[in-house]
Order: sequence, then C-alpha cells, then structure tokens
Amino acid sequence: MASLSSLFTTLPTTTSSRPPSFSKSACTSPRFKVSCNASSPDDQKDPKLTLLENVDRRNMLLGLGGLYGAANLTNIGSALAYPITAPDDVSHCVNVNVRNPVRGVACCPPASATAPKPYHLPQFSKLRIRPAAHRLTPDYVSNYKAAIAAMKALPDGHPHSWTQQAKVHCAYCNGAYSQEMNGRPDLKLQVHNSSIFFPFHRWYLYFHERILGKLIKDPTFALPYWNWDNPTGMMLPAICEEPGSDGDPRSNPTFDPYRNVKHLPPTIVDLQFNGTAESGLNCVDQMSTNLSTMYGQMVNSAKTTDAFFGTDPNPEIASKAGSIEGSVHNVVHDWVGNPRMPHGEDMGTFYSAGYDPVFYFHHSNVDRMWKIWKDLNPRRHKDPTSYDWLNASFVFYDENEELVRVYNKDCVDTRKMGYNYEPSRIPWVNSRPVPRIRASNVAARSFGDVKKAEKIEFPLKLDQIAKVLVKRPATKRSDEEKAAATEVLFLNGIKYNGERFFKLDVLVNDVDDGIETTAASSEFAGTFAQVPHNPGHEMFMTSGAQFGITELLEDIEAEDDEYVLVTLIPKAGAEGATVDEIKIELVPIG
Repeated sequence: MASLSSLFTTLPTTTSSRPPSFSKSACTSPRFKVSCNASSPDDQKDPKLTLLENVDRRNMLLGLGGLYGAANLTNIGSALAYPITAPDDVSHCVNVNVRNPVRGVACCPPASATAPKPYHLPQFSKLRIRPAAHRLTPDYVSNYKAAIAAMKALPDGHPHSWTQQAKVHCAYCNGAYSQEMNGRPDLKLQVHNSSIFFPFHRWYLYFHERILGKLIKDPTFALPYWNWDNPTGMMLPAICEEPGSDGDPRSNPTFDPYRNVKHLPPTIVDLQFNGTAESGLNCVDQMSTNLSTMYGQMVNSAKTTDAFFGTDPNPEIASKAGSIEGSVHNVVHDWVGNPRMPHGEDMGTFYSAGYDPVFYFHHSNVDRMWKIWKDLNPRRHKDPTSYDWLNASFVFYDENEELVRVYNKDCVDTRKMGYNYEPSRIPWVNSRPVPRIRASNVAARSFGDVKKAEKIEFPLKLDQIAKVLVKRPATKRSDEEKAAATEVLFLNGIKYNGERFFKLDVLVNDVDDGIETTAASSEFAGTFAQVPHNPGHEMFMTSGAQFGITELLEDIEAEDDEYVLVTLIPKAGAEGATVDEIKIELVPIG
C-alpha cells in the first residue's frame, strides 16, 4: 500500500498559495474524462447502571442557569447526556411522518423473535479494498451489479432486501425510534447533526457491504466510493447511469429514476449547490471552487474533534453538525435528488435517500473523509473520547440475518472492520483560498452602520442577508498560541424549517463590490446546509455551526482587528430561520 507521503501533499506554508490550476484541455483529455458541458434531459454495561459511577467522566451542562446539582442526577435526560441507544425491540418503531411520500411511510425493519445480541467483529484474513467509482474494472462492475440485482430480487420483507436496506436510513434519520431505553420515550433517535453521524453511517455501510458480498459469495467484495473531492471523480459515477444489457438504463440495477437529470454525467458536482440555481461556472472554476470547499471543511474548520465530528447528542442543548456533515455531505444529497419530485426524492430527502445506489457511493467517500482527517494529523486529529460517544449503540441485521447491537467504540479502525480505501490523491490540501482584498479595514469601516453582536436582540432573522460585528477574544496571537488554540466563529441555535433544504453561507470581512464571494476566497468562512427531515410538514429544528477562522484572518490581514464583520447569506429555505447567538472563541487544539 502506498505510504501517506505519496497520498498527501504537504500543506501550504504561505498564505499566498493558490488552488491548483487546471487547463481547459484537462477537462476533456483521455486521462481526464470530464466535460465542461451540462448534461441534457465484548460485554456491555447497561447505560443506566453506569450513570452515577461515570458522573465524573461526563460533561456537566453549562449555560443552563449554572451547574446542575446532585438532586437532578436521577433524571438522566435533564442534567446529563447519555449514550444514544437504539431499542432492543425493533418493532418499537413508528412510520415516518412524510406527506405525499413517493417511497411510502413504512420505515421499520422486520420484527425479530429475539433481542439483538452484542456484535463482535470477525478476524479478517484479507482487507476489502473500496475502489474509487470512476476507476472500476469491468469485472468489478459486473460483480457489483450482480450483487445489487440479487438484493433487489429479494422479497421486500426480507431483512437483506433493497427496500429494507433503504429503510435503515429512513428509520434512524426520521424519528422512527425513540429513547425509551434511556427513560425518554418522548425523545426521537436522530443520527444527524451530531457526533454520531460518522459512526452510524460507518456501521450502516459495513453491514450493507457484507450482505452484498454474501449474496454473490464474495467475502472480499467492497463498496465503491464516489471520489467527489478529486477532479477526476467529480462527476456522478458513470456506472449508475450507463445502459443495461438491453441498452436501457432502467435495466441497470444501479439506476435510479429519481435523480436530477441536469446533473448526470458529464456534469461536474457543485459542492456549494444552493438547491435551485446552477453555479454557472465553467468546469475549471467549478473544480477549483470544489477543492477550496474541501480545504475549508477538512482543514480550516476541522482542527478540533468537535469541529470535525460535531458535538455529542444532548437532550437539553442542540448539538452541532460536523464540518463535512453540515456542508458537502448535505449539499451532495440535494444536488443528486430530483427537484421535480415532491420532496426531492430520492437523495434529496433523508426518508428516501437509501433507495438510490448513489447514496452508498456518496457515504463511502464521506466515511473516507473520517479516515483521511485522522491520517492528515495523527497526533492531533483524534476520535471523540466521551463515554456517551463511545457507548452509543445501534441495531442492525447482519449478513446472517441476525439482529445485532453495535457500538461506536468498535468502529474507529477500518482495518479492524476488514476494509480500507483504494488510494486517491487529495489535491485540496493545496487549495487554501485566496483573499480578494487584504487589510481592507472592513470591520472598522462598518462601525456605526452595523450593530455589534452584543447589542443585537437575538434571535436574529436569517431570511435576508444579515451583517454583524463580532468581537474577537484576542488579537496579535503568536504562532505558539495559534498552535495551542484555534479561533472559531460559532453560530449557536440555528432554527430552520426541517421540511426544506436549508443553506446558509458565512463570510468574514467581505466587501460590497458587486462581486460574489465564493469558497475560493479567503473571506468565505463556510456553509451550513441541511437536508429535509420531515418533508411536507413544517417543523422547525435547531442545530448550530462552527467555522475555523485562524487562517482566514491571517490571509485577509485582520489578525490585529478587535472586531470582524460577519455576513450571513441565506441561499435556500431560510423563511422563518433564525440564529440565537453569534460569537468567536478560542478552542484548544488536541
């Protein structure tokens, strides 16, 4: 296997590094088959028993009127977080709440006569290697299609059927399960917008992959990944749209009728898609913007564990999505989904996303981001260590049709799970954005015209462009101080309508010159996006976002400024959306 040095290039050390350039000919060369033209039409303790003995290891909630006292410890849901726990009895499941669904409202798995048993990872003699979808061999394509066809041929009620595999995502992502095992039947289990996003989807893909391998009697079978972070893989995988044996794409097992026809190959994915309008960029600029987007999410805004994974689920405080989940993950979902369907089915809404094979390609690459993030800086990039994260658990049917319970702590090493990823270069590590204008004194010139955050009456409406002056915790920080703590812009308590795709762009010290600031510009702090959870029912949800701005401030020469100008630009679904708090803090690294 290639060494890390051959996979990752060195991070830029100067603030003037520009994104890699691409010639227009690169988009159409035989090696780089991309077109610029748009397409046509072991034993586990009961969590309750370990509550008191682990109080000292848990994070007591702050900011809720002070530290909760011992008198409240009997209420597991009021003073402390706890490990998210899927129910033993999977029949304790309700139908998804979707109006006018295309895929039906039933999301529950077949009932089991026995309770789930603890799952123990097998000893793997050979690693399964997940290949990049744009480099698949003919033999692999044949095997993959045979596996999907075999899964789709199973009766819908079979735990291994295509329908049941899709329902896994529907159940865990649309409130079909509650937390009755933690004494909170009123609290729905939700695997998005928190630190359990990555481990849940890793387990989901693991069993999906193992089932497909068993169906074709190939224990080495591995899922492909959609390499949307590399220019050579930024198109929707061709395997999903190529004709079947009879020349009709509908006979191709990986075909899905509910995809955006404007985004079929050879169109380049837009990692900043706003839900409706196309970017209008040529393929060269689109690739560069995509790479800058990846740099922002994997480097700038992912220097701490919480920033990358998101915060732990908590019944009292809205958790925050991680940098990948709350941006490119959600944007790609919406980019693939069909806007002509009632709710953007299939990929554009969580209840139906698992019906499209692209979902598994997409999430393989999302899972790959977890591994890459740790490999980029093994000393500082660490998995979460909280008791609640390590002991969060989910229930799946395994490849032997047995109901099993799995834990986060058992999925942090892909090699122990028997798989790895085919190497693919990550050019985005050299795609640090470039400032549009340096030392512009934007914040200072805004005094008197823009309110300071401490003077604003929150919540602040997000249905139109909003500008806020935000005080920084420190200025003129040394390199040693920057290495110890990163400066983070927090948007806390973002409320948005969960029935719609929602997207908000965040800029720092942007100038009003009539030119749009994109992810390729240093002033672009990042994006917060959300995929619909309960389409057809207006339901406001609460989350939050955080953006690393240490490098951004260096690049725009604003490190000496006491305040910065934060601009919030709603891009989609912002009607009624608000934010409760905007602040900047120093967050320790490592």
